[in-house]
Amino acid sequence: QVQVVESGGGLVQAGGSLRLSCTASGLNFDLYHMGWFRQAPGKEREGVSCISSVGIWKTYADSAKGRFTISRDNAKDTVYLEMNNLKPDDTAMYYCAAGRINWGLSSSSYNYWGQGTQVTVAS
Repeated sequence: QVQVVESGGGLVQAGGSLRLSCTASGLNFDLYHMGWFRQAPGKEREGVSCISSVGIWKTYADSAKGRFTISRDNAKDTVYLEMNNLKPDDTAMYYCAAGRINWGLSSSSYNYWGQGTQVTVAS
């Protein structure tokens, strides 16, 4: 049974930082590209960043460029999202997802999803 579990969310002041973690089990982690998505209340889910299976290629949404960094540790079956200079607009539920084909920021490219971790940025 595949499980994807996010952690690291919380309440932070604008300008602050958070590091999200996501651990996937029940799958061959080395074969999956991993993505981070977010959904704010009343808004559609959007792709934030993704990383290829061996960590060579990375993509960021425009809103994340220059502030967020995605990385992975395949020895720990874990992907990270380092978020700096957080803004109130970053407030959302953040989801981690694993996929095998069509790598990118489209949610349809991902097969397995976590339950999310809440990030709240206070102004």
